[in-house]
Amino acid sequence: MRFSVWPSYERTWEEVLGLATVAEASGWHGLWYADHLMSNTDDDSPGAGPAHEGWTMLAAVAAAVPRLRLTSMVSPVTIHHPVLLAKRACTVDRISGGRVTLGIGAGWQVNEHASYGFQLPEPKERVDRFDEAIQVIQLLLRDPAASFEGRWFTLQEAPCEPKPVQRPLPVLVGTGSPRMLRITARHADEWNTWGDPAQVRERTSLFERACEAEDRDPSTVRRSVQALVFLTDDDATTAKLRDRAPAGRSLVGRPSELVDLVGEYVAQGVDEMAVPDFTLGDSPAARAESCARFWEEVAAEVVAR
Repeated sequence: MRFSVWPSYERTWEEVLGLATVAEASGWHGLWYADHLMSNTDDDSPGAGPAHEGWTMLAAVAAAVPRLRLTSMVSPVTIHHPVLLAKRACTVDRISGGRVTLGIGAGWQVNEHASYGFQLPEPKERVDRFDEAIQVIQLLLRDPAASFEGRWFTLQEAPCEPKPVQRPLPVLVGTGSPRMLRITARHADEWNTWGDPAQVRERTSLFERACEAEDRDPSTVRRSVQALVFLTDDDATTAKLRDRAPAGRSLVGRPSELVDLVGEYVAQGVDEMAVPDFTLGDSPAARAESCARFWEEVAAEVVAR
């Protein structure tokens, strides 16, 4: 089991760099970064808070921190043309010496599409478009000259040079819907989902069915998860947070309880867990302390088992 840190896109560059530096020194596997252009809102109004551009941040971390694996979480193909995503991934993979995972999705965040004028089609058309996009990306990453004829995308003997250091550069899809799971099973190298161990178990069953339908051995697809982490010190705080934390998406408890919960992911065959910093403190110092504590008291214990 490997562990990656996930700083929110609103954090300053200085905080992201500091967290990445500490994570690398202490044994974390990687850094994930969300690809959104603005903060989400409950009413789909424009998000006014800061949101740094994801691929620029990943390139900067790649140059500044020499070991951490770097994952885009996840780049929507409604906003990014697949050719540009392939080129960005190849470029950052070269900068990093082969440490990129290209996470992609069909697009979902209403306010950034509406505010910036990006089309967000109805679900069926959105998935149709994604199905073409992931094929285009895989062709560009792997073929000397890529040709593709689709409804949304067309390639004619298209080069994508230089190729990434990794052959292949892994493509991750974060999804849970039945048709997207089939596309993931057909074309992706890694599948990602949100959830606590119980929810991940249910979603993994659906993914394995999708793999069966596509004649794909599920063991050939890496699996990663993320959940909101609430690290507590006493039973009263634990009980209070369990009542408030988002159901099905949260891990709440003392370090020993979290070790057992994360161990359930391991037993299910999960390869990597990303820990968002969203619940780890209200200041850079508090978040850094919580990340260090999670590594020392939870992640390191799981790795040592």
